[in-house]
Amino acid sequence: MAPLTGAQVLAQALKQQGVQVAFGIVGIPVVEIADAIQAEGIKFIGFRNEQSCSYAASAWGYLTQQPGVCLAVSGPGVVHALAGIVHSQVNTWPMVLIGGACETTLEGAGAFQEFRQVEMCRPYTKYSARPATIGHIPAVVERAFTSAVAGRPGASYIDLPADIIQGQAPLAVNPAPRFAPAVGMADPVAVARAVELLARAKSPLLVVGKGAAYARAEEQIRALVDKYQAPFLPTPMGKGVVPDDHPRNASSARSAALSGADVIVLLGARVNWLLHFGRRFSPTAKLIQIDVCPEEMGVNVPVAVGLVGHLPLVVQQLTDSLAGPFVADPEESEFVKSLAAHGRKNSEKQNERYLSDELPMSYYRAFAEIKQRLPHDVVLVSEGANTMDIARTVFDFQQPRRRLDCATFANMGVGMGYAIAAQTYYTESRVVAVVGDSAFGFSAMELETAVRARLPLVVVVINNSGIYFGLDQDQYEERRDALP
Repeated sequence: MAPLTGAQVLAQALKQQGVQVAFGIVGIPVVEIADAIQAEGIKFIGFRNEQSCSYAASAWGYLTQQPGVCLAVSGPGVVHALAGIVHSQVNTWPMVLIGGACETTLEGAGAFQEFRQVEMCRPYTKYSARPATIGHIPAVVERAFTSAVAGRPGASYIDLPADIIQGQAPLAVNPAPRFAPAVGMADPVAVARAVELLARAKSPLLVVGKGAAYARAEEQIRALVDKYQAPFLPTPMGKGVVPDDHPRNASSARSAALSGADVIVLLGARVNWLLHFGRRFSPTAKLIQIDVCPEEMGVNVPVAVGLVGHLPLVVQQLTDSLAGPFVADPEESEFVKSLAAHGRKNSEKQNERYLSDELPMSYYRAFAEIKQRLPHDVVLVSEGANTMDIARTVFDFQQPRRRLDCATFANMGVGMGYAIAAQTYYTESRVVAVVGDSAFGFSAMELETAVRARLPLVVVVINNSGIYFGLDQDQYEERRDALP
């Protein structure tokens, strides 16, 4: 049996886990890993900064439901990549970070880039470990990938010392079955209680979170909306799970929908800062929460019914149990009519902003011009402060997982990593990143990465000459001659 290096054993183990692409930066001691994974047919995209490649791996996990793989050098490289680890953990997206480390024989001796990486990553991952030997690598890889996708998805870390990477052992990497996450249905008794609440509701609201997009529950949720005919409100990355042009979309009357609903169904959505911690819900509203994680039930706002299970299956249970629309004629519902009136009023204001000729140009006018020129199946990466917040109200999506933003952790600097991952995944669609100038500055050099990887993505920078609000009209006039 021909001996294999630790790098080769790792590469074969990654191949068995179905890895198709890895994002990273090569250097001591992981150069051999990058060589080995490419020899196994895994595409490697080399970045300029570990934060960006860790965000790319995070986005890959969201888009594919399979762990995105990031490769980083020891010490500072792993520290930089920790941004993507935490981002994945908070957003519950699967990711595996592989970090190099100093030789085991030099630990404690002040070795090059020596750092306690396993311990550093452990609080922010579901699994953090170092294989004790080359032969132990496949088991650690399998455990890391299983942990990343099982139950509530998250991040894993694998630590590889230089002597493990470069050492050799006469062994074969035996085929390992890829873990298939268990999927379960909700308790039928709880489903029946939820149906009772929905049958009595006068102003129900369905809130579609990014968890619904990740779970690929679009078919089931669209069927639920069509059968029950309740208004729905997508969170920013839940847009497109139900097409934005659906008549029950309440996005243009968001505040009225949240405050006026008497029964709110949370579909893969958490009651966190994105939903104002539930403080804009009616105090008498009843919540039905569907989530794969039992611990998420009742966070910030008590739930009347918690449905724990795989979102597509639970939504199907709910749809099958409902008799039909929440009222005989939803178009005559006072709640629906009220939301429609609010929506028309807000849309009129929005359209006026789109046509404004004021200088400096407003976000709305800039976005309106961009929107007219985007293909129907565009994948939009939105990053920045006002750039992201306002874009959420302007750009429409008819398909899920076509809008990527800072998500729950609200990281600045995700834009280029996201865009590169998205264009690698969506090979037949145009990826457009619309980013603020400050946000773009975090990862602008990754444009070179995209060019080198032959990725035809487009980046539009919204320059407001400042951070967040930029300059107001008076400030603009005072400094007009000095502005570029």
